Amino acid sequence: MANIEYISTKEAAAYLGLSVRRIVGLCNSGALAGAVKEGRDWKIPKEAIMSGKETTKQPDKTTILACAVGNTSYMDVVENSYYVDKTLLIRDLIDDQVPVILFTRPRRFGKTLTLDMLKSYFEKTEADTSAYFKDKKIWLCGEKYRKYQGAFPVISITFKDAKFSDWKSTFEAIKSVIRDEFMRHDELFESQSLNQVEHDYLTKIQSDSLSEVEYTRALLNLSRMLEKHHKTKTIVLIDEYDTPIQQGHSKGFYDKVISFMRNFMSGGLKDNPSLSFGVLTGILRVSKENLFSGLNNLIVNSVLDEKYSTYFGFTTDELKEMTEYYGKEDKLSEIKEWYDGYRFGSTEIYNPWSVANYFYNNCLAKPYWTNTSDNEIIHEIMTSLTSDMAENLFGLLQGKTVQTSLNMDVIYPKITDGTDTIFSFLLVAGYLKPVGKTVETEFGTFMELALPNKEIHRVYNTEILSWLKGRLDGNVMADFEKALYMNDGSKLKEALRRYMVICISSFDGAAEGFYHGMMLGLVAGMSSKYFIRSNRESGDGRFDLVLEPKESGMPGIIMEFKAETDAKNLESSAKKALTQIEEKNYDTELKDRGISNIIKYGIAFSGKKVEICAV
Repeated sequence: MANIEYISTKEAAAYLGLSVRRIVGLCNSGALAGAVKEGRDWKIPKEAIMSGKETTKQPDKTTILACAVGNTSYMDVVENSYYVDKTLLIRDLIDDQVPVILFTRPRRFGKTLTLDMLKSYFEKTEADTSAYFKDKKIWLCGEKYRKYQGAFPVISITFKDAKFSDWKSTFEAIKSVIRDEFMRHDELFESQSLNQVEHDYLTKIQSDSLSEVEYTRALLNLSRMLEKHHKTKTIVLIDEYDTPIQQGHSKGFYDKVISFMRNFMSGGLKDNPSLSFGVLTGILRVSKENLFSGLNNLIVNSVLDEKYSTYFGFTTDELKEMTEYYGKEDKLSEIKEWYDGYRFGSTEIYNPWSVANYFYNNCLAKPYWTNTSDNEIIHEIMTSLTSDMAENLFGLLQGKTVQTSLNMDVIYPKITDGTDTIFSFLLVAGYLKPVGKTVETEFGTFMELALPNKEIHRVYNTEILSWLKGRLDGNVMADFEKALYMNDGSKLKEALRRYMVICISSFDGAAEGFYHGMMLGLVAGMSSKYFIRSNRESGDGRFDLVLEPKESGMPGIIMEFKAETDAKNLESSAKKALTQIEEKNYDTELKDRGISNIIKYGIAFSGKKVEICAV
């Protein structure tokens, strides 16, 4: 220790052409091997700085690099765009020696770029790719980690574009992805290390003459051939493994895609002697279908886990560094309001897609995450709204939280099986954030959830409204809202009748709870003008639905629902509902809040028929 020459953070910053703050961050993260803290200051071994300095690219102080939007090529991004350094993930994967790890994160949180970073670092190529890392945090970690650079054959595939409406087309897309990866490794086609059977397999790959069963062995066969040729084990990277699975669920070929993916994954990742390690990304774990059955070497890292929590999305320090780089420190509060609020483990996270778009678009704040992912699952949730689920959903839109039991093994066929399952999916998909700590009990894991930020609030409104409007003809929504405002019972009845004819099947209309959820869905678009309350106590009972105006001059609205098996009873049932509002004094709460203009609706449903009484 006495022979080690140390320098200060200021000296290291000047030598590397970085800010002192950046050097301190590297010390805190462990990126500068041997750095020690004395009081409030860091002392850094000069040798560590010198070895990292040899080919460190100095930033061009005169050029402001744009944020990369939609570019998932690591090499291209670090050469031409502003890059938030996530290379210490490489260090952690090497240190942890995990055979196979699955990162479940929301879409557009940097998973694809991160996997391409791993590919660029580890892959053995003719070109020297170390130049893309010599000014990054990983290079300052020392020779222990540098020796892994460019040392392995890598299989890198993504299923993000396997989105078709039937299994035949989806399987063609999957085959194309697999064939392209074989062709990328063109060194195998002339390899003297492979036997004739293996060369025959490669010929079949080229001519697309393999059977579906033979394709299930493709990952295993490719990794074995690469090991034989390169004389070293293979790294496997699979991005968005669950995209075709979600598509199968939405389009009705779930069992077929699960069967194929189970055998494909098992062959390449379970007991594969040619595997060095594997990294997968997706939204859900998809475990109960036995997709990963027998894969006892799999580690699942979710949004609730502390480990690896900083590597997907932007941290607070990274965001501050970005605002300093672009000279936009005054925009921090706006960025936080719109794009902050996520929490992975205990780390505060900003949405990287939205932040990059924000800077790219001259700091224009708007919901960039909307419509970036496949929202069919959200639409499915909308169709399954119960009164309790809808009440919680609209409570969230008004800034409230929900308590739920978490099911982190949620699977696509069960995505709408109860409020807890739905909210668990919305959490892992990025539509909700955890509030406070998880509570572990003998009955399971419980957590309080809320909307992350202003952007997601807009996404909820957009998705709910787009689903409703997409299923309605003409101006049904406009007619519905106008009828409510104008206290026009006949027009409201006609709008509801048109809606039910279009949107519900003959089997839907049964219990009052169904109609309650349907009405909550219909008033979703009015949340900007009204506080929406459901199943609350007021007066001498519990009302079904109340809309409290946010601005003076707007009427308060009270609705009570009834469901009948016999349509002949609709008129009398609607009158009973209206009478209930009067007798139970459901208008007490609105009156206490100073609202005198109150419209009251008694609404009775039977199948696709409706009757309304109003005062």
